[in-house]
Amino acid sequence: MITKRIIPCLDVRDGRVVKGVNFEGLQDVSSPVELGKYYSDNGADELVFYDITASSEGRKLFTEILTEVASTIFIPLTVGGGINTLEDFDRVLKCGADKVSVNSGAIRDPELIGRAAKRYGDQCVVLSVDVKRVDGRFTVFAKGGRENTGIDAIEWIRRGEANGAGEIVVNSIDTDGVKRGFDIEMLKAVCDVVKVPVIASGGAGSIEDFKELFREIPDIDAGLAASIFHFGEVAIPDLKRELAAEGVNVRR
Repeated sequence: MITKRIIPCLDVRDGRVVKGVNFEGLQDVSSPVELGKYYSDNGADELVFYDITASSEGRKLFTEILTEVASTIFIPLTVGGGINTLEDFDRVLKCGADKVSVNSGAIRDPELIGRAAKRYGDQCVVLSVDVKRVDGRFTVFAKGGRENTGIDAIEWIRRGEANGAGEIVVNSIDTDGVKRGFDIEMLKAVCDVVKVPVIASGGAGSIEDFKELFREIPDIDAGLAASIFHFGEVAIPDLKRELAAEGVNVRR
C-alpha cells in the first residue's frame, strides 16, 4: 500500500507566509524559514512553497528566501510561482528545490511541461491547477485564482499528465480556507483520469477531513493544508497517529 503523504503549504508574499479564504483576504502568518524548519522537524513528509504573487505581478520567483528555506529543511521541497521557462526551472532547482510546480506558465505554454520533463525528469515536474466551479463545470483559473481561463479542468489535467507531468496538485478555490473538508467530488473526477500521484489541496479544517479524504478516495496520494497547521489547530504527529489508527498507511 502506498504511504499517504501529509504536506504543509507555505503561501509566500513579500517574503512572508500568508493565508486567506477562497484565495482572497490574505493575512500575515509567519516567516517561511521558521515555519519550514518547524514542519521539517515535526513530521511533515514534504513541503510546498508558493510565491503566490509572482505570476500576477509578472516577475520571477524570489530566490533568496527560497534558498534559506531549502537550506534549513530535510524533507522534499516543491516550489512554484512565476515558473514560465526552463531557465526558471533551473534557477529554482539550483536554490535547493526537489520538484518544481508550474501553473500559469503551463497555461501560457502547454509545451513547457514536456520540455521540463525531458530535461529534468517527469518526477521533477508538478502541474498545479487552481480549479473553481463555473456554471457547474470544473474550470481552470490562472494568476493565483484571479483569471478565469475557460479551460475544462479535467481535460487540462489529463493533458498535463500526457505531456509529462509526474504529479498533480489540485487546488480547490471553492473550498480554499473554508475548513469544511476537501472537494471530494472534484478530486474523484481527477483521480479517475490520471495515474500519476494526485495531491488534494483546499478545505482541510480538521483531522476528520483527512480521514474522509483517504477513506473516500483510496487512490489519492497526499493531503495538503495550510491554515490548520499554521495556526496550531492540528499537529501533524497527532494527525498521523489518528490516520494510522484508521488503517491509513502514513510515515510515522
